[in-house]
Amino acid sequence: MSEQGKIRVMIVDDRAVVRSGLGAFIATVPGLELVGEAESGEQAIVRAKSLRPQVILMDLMMTGMDGVTATRLIKEQNPSIQIIVLTSFQEDELVRNAMNAGAIGYLMKNVTVHELEAAIRAAQSGKMFLSPEAAQSLVRAAQQSAETETLTGREREILKLMVEGLNNTEIAERIVVSLSTVKYHVSNILVKLGVDNRVAAVTTAI
Repeated sequence: MSEQGKIRVMIVDDRAVVRSGLGAFIATVPGLELVGEAESGEQAIVRAKSLRPQVILMDLMMTGMDGVTATRLIKEQNPSIQIIVLTSFQEDELVRNAMNAGAIGYLMKNVTVHELEAAIRAAQSGKMFLSPEAAQSLVRAAQQSAETETLTGREREILKLMVEGLNNTEIAERIVVSLSTVKYHVSNILVKLGVDNRVAAVTTAI
């Protein structure tokens, strides 16, 4: 595979041994390329802008800026970059905050190399990848939410297509409505679910 065809990956973790291990893993996987590392959230924001990785593996608990804040700021500046949280923590609030910040994946650091590779490839394709622990946390959060309003039949239909990974244009074509109609329904879905982005809406649906 050409260098241009490889998925550009950046590692963010404040522990050198973790960065070294992840870097060694990436070097062995065909189709992946390590383009840089960062040891803090602040450094990650700067390097994400200059290195333009396609996928970032993000630690949550770091000295200085935490991974959730770094994820939110990176996504605001570089919406196309996909961020996978790779952490040792599975508290419900952390999972929810990370996904609301724009992360597309949430994995524990005991993940297998095969699962990590699958998560990176899924992220590059815009598909969510969650550890069982993270998925359970999101389900609990959704069940406990007292603010969630009932979705209409059309909104549930569109949310289901969002879970399948379809974008607004593809949804409009699938259910034969205008793009503006889809955008209107998606906006309503986000408001009713109490989230501010599509990834968070999909995690709630799951």
